[in-house]
Amino acid sequence: MAIKRDISDYLIRWKDSPHRKPILLEGARQIGKTWVMESFGADHFDYYAKFDFDRQPELKSIFSTSKSPERILKDLVIFADVPLEAGKTLLIFDEIQECEEALNSLKYFYEDAPEYHILAAGSLLGVAVKRKSMTVPVGKVSLLHMYPITFREYLRTADPKTFSYVEEMTEPEHLPEVILNKLTTEYRRYLVCGGMPEAATALLDGEGMERVEQVLQDILDLYELDFSKYAEPRDIPHIRSVWHSLPSQLTKENKKFIYRVIRSGARSKDYEDALLWLEDAGMIYRIFNISKPDLPLSAYEDPRAFKVYACDCGLLRRLANLPPSTVMSPSANFTEFKGSLAENAILQSLMPLLDNRHPYYWTSDNTAEVEFVIQWGERIIPIEVKAENSVSGRSLGIYTSKYSPEKRIRFSLRNLQYNDGLLSCPSPLAEWFPKLLGL
Repeated sequence: MAIKRDISDYLIRWKDSPHRKPILLEGARQIGKTWVMESFGADHFDYYAKFDFDRQPELKSIFSTSKSPERILKDLVIFADVPLEAGKTLLIFDEIQECEEALNSLKYFYEDAPEYHILAAGSLLGVAVKRKSMTVPVGKVSLLHMYPITFREYLRTADPKTFSYVEEMTEPEHLPEVILNKLTTEYRRYLVCGGMPEAATALLDGEGMERVEQVLQDILDLYELDFSKYAEPRDIPHIRSVWHSLPSQLTKENKKFIYRVIRSGARSKDYEDALLWLEDAGMIYRIFNISKPDLPLSAYEDPRAFKVYACDCGLLRRLANLPPSTVMSPSANFTEFKGSLAENAILQSLMPLLDNRHPYYWTSDNTAEVEFVIQWGERIIPIEVKAENSVSGRSLGIYTSKYSPEKRIRFSLRNLQYNDGLLSCPSPLAEWFPKLLGL
């Protein structure tokens, strides 16, 4: 079962833009970058030609002998099963991190052959660029970040009728119980499989939880192999330690990242490179604390205080070895980690909306913590996250008393409601919050 990805809408606009540049697609491993490029080529072009620099190392010589797009295209024809026609053929450069000359060629395609449509992507592109000191032709390519499947994308395939109902909503009004129940059920299923396409499609195709678990474990195993393949030998133990510490870091009442959770006596300078590696690989998000929620939020960031989340809630659940049945049960007793999983899923919903601009979090004298604070235009919006129906807690109230925000959001599994600037929103509707708040 194919899950339509929203990034395709962006690519359609890109295809017809007179200011089009080659696209460099980045994002974590196994999120479907190659599938998106191929399906877009199949659906919107007469032809598409994929050149894989990992599977076809002989391609590298073409780019090392010439920088001329005309010459490169003449040589690429030998490796293509379709004609390479401007405007009719989508050129796909996959695993481009294996060939720095191909990466640099995007500049010359933009300058000398802009009539060609080019999509490029690579595994752990950010890591490879840094490790090999590769040069990205900044200004000559469009960097496009891709994410795991969002709940919105998942719901569109899992329950089209409920998806259509939500899409047609214009006001934050109480949902019919049947709609809320359907949303909650599918959301719990999404928390189990997460946004890795193979895991999500396995669940939607009815292949069973055992298959979903195996897919997620295979991806985790692949990530472990990536540590050895792409990281410096001295960093591998630290990267592995940070990655495996995520469940315990997020289970703490205070979710601030603590180095001694990794091991006794651990220091920040020993693990900073590991954190950066995982960020560059797209495997984690670091969310920094702010001292004051004012414009711009970045000016009030405390680089010493941060929380770390996984790129995908399904991978986090599997990494923590939490059984799917526990997530599916509203009464299951895993209080601390249930809140962490809920926060991770909400963050996954926020990231595409914020265009890869990370949110922040706010604390006050160890007495209050607001999970996320985002900047939306000129507005600063605090966001509280609750795992189930309980919305007790003083943190958002303390924040509101201190800063009087115009808009604020509380995500939980309660019904939809808007009152005095507070949007009480079911977590499954997180990606619709801008419309519900009239932003």
